[in-house]
Amino acid sequence: MHRQSNWRLTLKIISQLREFIDEGTVISRSNILATGFLGGPAHIFFYFLYKYWFPLPYESFALRLTASLLCLSVLFKSRLPKAMQPYFPLQWHFAIIFALPFIFSVNLIMNNFNDLWRDSEICMVFILIMFVPHWVMFLIDLCIGVLGAILFCMIVNPLVQVNTNFNIPHYVIVIIFSIVAGSAFSFVNLKSIKNQQKRKAEEKNLALQALAGSIAHEMRNPLGQIRLYLNEIMQDLQRNGFDSADPAVRLKNSESITQRLAKVQLALNRGLHVIDMTLGNFRNEEIPKEDLPLLYAATATRKAINEYGYASEHERRMIHFKSSQDFMFRGDENSYVLVLYNLLVNALHFLQETPDGRIDIRMEKSETNNMLYVRDNGPGIPPENITKIFDPFFTFGKKGGTGLGLAFCKRIMRSFGGDITCNSEKGKFTEFVLSFPLLDKALIDDYQAKLYAEYQPVFSGKRVLLAGTSPENIAIIRRELTPFSIGTDYASDGTQVMNMVVSNPYDLLIADIDLPLLNAAELAKKIKGLGKEIPVVAYTTSNPQTPENKLLETYDIDTWISMPPAPSELLFALKTSFQTTRKTLKKSLNGKTVLVADDLDLNRKLIKSMLNKLGVTILEASDGLVALDMLKNHDCDMLIMDMRMPVLDGMEATRRIRSEISTFRNIPILGMSGDLDNASLKMAKQIGMNDCFIKPIKLKEFLQKVSAMLQSDTPMAP
Repeated sequence: MHRQSNWRLTLKIISQLREFIDEGTVISRSNILATGFLGGPAHIFFYFLYKYWFPLPYESFALRLTASLLCLSVLFKSRLPKAMQPYFPLQWHFAIIFALPFIFSVNLIMNNFNDLWRDSEICMVFILIMFVPHWVMFLIDLCIGVLGAILFCMIVNPLVQVNTNFNIPHYVIVIIFSIVAGSAFSFVNLKSIKNQQKRKAEEKNLALQALAGSIAHEMRNPLGQIRLYLNEIMQDLQRNGFDSADPAVRLKNSESITQRLAKVQLALNRGLHVIDMTLGNFRNEEIPKEDLPLLYAATATRKAINEYGYASEHERRMIHFKSSQDFMFRGDENSYVLVLYNLLVNALHFLQETPDGRIDIRMEKSETNNMLYVRDNGPGIPPENITKIFDPFFTFGKKGGTGLGLAFCKRIMRSFGGDITCNSEKGKFTEFVLSFPLLDKALIDDYQAKLYAEYQPVFSGKRVLLAGTSPENIAIIRRELTPFSIGTDYASDGTQVMNMVVSNPYDLLIADIDLPLLNAAELAKKIKGLGKEIPVVAYTTSNPQTPENKLLETYDIDTWISMPPAPSELLFALKTSFQTTRKTLKKSLNGKTVLVADDLDLNRKLIKSMLNKLGVTILEASDGLVALDMLKNHDCDMLIMDMRMPVLDGMEATRRIRSEISTFRNIPILGMSGDLDNASLKMAKQIGMNDCFIKPIKLKEFLQKVSAMLQSDTPMAP
């Protein structure tokens, strides 16, 4: 029992000592910079000062140089190998001990306790306390340094004569007072730091609790809707069957399932939107403004409006967007979309009790700034709350709110070089104003020139049929296609389109979604029935935007755009349609072998089902280590790999592939992630991934990336 008690006491002492060491080892960025940039040159400077300008009996260049090098060495903390990082605190304390108590005490003794070094020793005590704030670690470092100095002096000059004619008791009192005063100051400062850290931890915990509650509340609704609609689909299949002999029954079943699948898609989008908003609020990475891409405001805004997870069709129809004064700005598209998500979720919440609720989004260009206005006719914000709404954790009138959404919006807009403000009148409206700095004309011209150069090879020699009743819309599309010398024909109704398609070869059809006689969806189905592989791009001028479930009535429409489109929006839609036709995909993918590495069997099966139909052979690996072994034994044309996996994740596997000399060193690598922030994307590109995409997989975007990478002749390798 006595031995066990001693063992517990020993463990308690060790634990307490570790706590002292942790609290006395403050390796902050400011401390490192002060040690390196002040301590390093200071020792060399004082060597020459006391050697030549104010000569003292003893100065050692070797000791001063060693102290300088030790101080400078701490600046390379971030460059230390990962295996050496845990030992940096030892290096830190050794550098501090050598550069302060050891050097100062050596010079004090070797210079026979002259007045200058007695005063310097007191100064050293205060400096040491600043760098080692815990009194136990301070005394340990001080004693090691002083005792080491005494031992050094005894070895180097055992006959050194120490002058004791100064008042030793008085000096000891001053030293003790310096230690006590410095320790008291350090204790107060350390306590203040701890209190600040505690407040930050409490705020973070509060935010986590609020967000957890918000996610649980928000996700329960869409997940419940998905379960409901899937149950209804299963009941329909059990009750009516899907292979009924009656064509009318089969058609009715098909339409019923299609409608419910559309609702499932809307509910799923809403759930994904909640996840994106949550992750966006926690990301705090700053992107240099010069690295931000150029975006068209109308395109990015439409993306946010169309992809937002509305709870109902009624909510979608509240949105009214005018894009007549489009402009360009520097920004991150995902972050901008999340800003609008935050504004929409707040506005839609407060419009629940408004019978004729409406959200108007419009753009405005001026000589000083470009603006985007988001205005709703909801209950408004009280004047006393207007100045607080962008503060973190401030919320009102919304149960379960985190108070982080508008603070996030403010941070993102300022990272773009702009700002967000709010105007509101109680009982009438609330309007958020997003302001963006003007871009230099030369920058815009250069962007557009690069855009046309990028798409020229894709559009060269293509022939397009334009269909619609609005001459203005047809003129807009023709103007954007003119630089590419694309051949265009025109049809005014669906019947004319079918006649022209039968008698002429076209690479693409761009048609009004509400084209007379036969609309775009009906045309796409009939063209496919003729055995012709012509992609159909539908466009709409409706406001509010054409709902997705209207286009889900047929899977034959490739994509759709809103008029008037930004050049990048139109060109990307056409490029995607050209490159994802079955004929084009089979040409680039047939006979290829692709290795898919993902720890989830479901994800591997999903990708396999997508690519097998196009003549691709799929090999599977459950982690990065298995993938590396398979690459050594199989000839693969491409690697699709999850970025986060057990055993060996996609990032580290890519780093090994690109750094080793092997036959597969230059294999194209496509990374997958469920949460791809800017920092992860940048790191992925740096280590050698050719491209990345976010799960869940969007079919056309995924196939386009795979096709483009397999056709590329210059795979990435750092």
